[in-house]
Amino acid sequence: MTLLLFRDDAYLAEAETVVAAHTPEGGVVLEGSIFYPQGGGQPGDSGEIVWSGGAVPIATTIKGDADQIVLVPGAPKTLPPVGTRVMQLLDWNRRLGHMRVHTALHLLSVVIPLPVTGGSIGAAKGRLDFAMPDPDIDKNALEERLNQLVGRDLPVTESWITDAQLRANPGLVKTMSVMPPMGQGRVRLIRIGEDGDQIDLQPCGGTHVARTGEIGQVRIGKIENKGQQNRRVNIHIG
Repeated sequence: MTLLLFRDDAYLAEAETVVAAHTPEGGVVLEGSIFYPQGGGQPGDSGEIVWSGGAVPIATTIKGDADQIVLVPGAPKTLPPVGTRVMQLLDWNRRLGHMRVHTALHLLSVVIPLPVTGGSIGAAKGRLDFAMPDPDIDKNALEERLNQLVGRDLPVTESWITDAQLRANPGLVKTMSVMPPMGQGRVRLIRIGEDGDQIDLQPCGGTHVARTGEIGQVRIGKIENKGQQNRRVNIHIG
């Protein structure tokens, strides 16, 4: 099982660890990973691992077997042997973009309080699909409301509940297309705001900024018709 270093600190841009295994496909498994694996609409991280006498560019990161995280090299390279101590170097600008967009999408689900049917996260843009039978949206008002929440610089924190507690509170789940990661006995919740100023609480395994003010200016892009009762709302960050 890979230690989820990104879960302990989403702002870790580099960290030392040890190579735990290689996969038959040529991937690298580390004892502890600052690289986030693709999932929940968020892409896998990229970057590089370096060690004495070598370096391997990492194109993406995926989930492997037995709770392992697999780093996928960007080109065929000689891999560091199992047991080698390596330095992980994250493509930090790309990761930070994912964190800003991901948190902005949580805010979008606040200003559009409808069931979410899908989503995607990029480094400078993202989108959510909503079960929205009425396509009449005031785009300017939506953008203004979204940036008001960003400007409040609300704290973004995490807490944990049990699988049973989540099953007893299904209203916490906003996304219809992707179920929260369950099966480990507990589920991570992302909270925006605190105490009487809390505006959002939902299960999420992704990485986020620490405060909404870090998102920066958000622009609403196209609002697309993706079916009789499905609307796609695109956002862009500066």
